[in-house]
Order: sequence, then C-alpha cells, then structure tokens
Amino acid sequence: MAKKGKGNRVQVILECTEHKESGMPGTSRYITVKNRKNTPDRMELKKYNPILKRSTVHREIK
Repeated sequence: MAKKGKGNRVQVILECTEHKESGMPGTSRYITVKNRKNTPDRMELKKYNPILKRSTVHREIK
C-alpha cells in the first residue's frame, strides 16, 4: 500500500514579475507542477504574458 502524506510533486502558481510595474490592469498567471525534492526553492520561468505581448519572467507565489 502507498504511503499517505505529502507527495514530492506539488502544484504551484507562477505570476509575472514585470506586470505590476507596468500599471496595466489584470495579471498573468500560470499553473504548473514541480518536484519539491529536486526544486526546494521558488521557481522562475520565462513565460508569455498576453497582456504585455512578450515573454517575461514568472516567479512562483505562495
């Protein structure tokens, strides 16, 4: 039988870091999964922001 407890794979939300400074309404967020064992710190990925119409750095939020 499988162990009950926290798994290594968790769902995280990535939010755009440049969008807040632009002053435009709305937010750019993505949902993804990460392995908690391999990536204990916060994730940063370059993703497309449809409001700013370019790729920007998206950082994991809690």
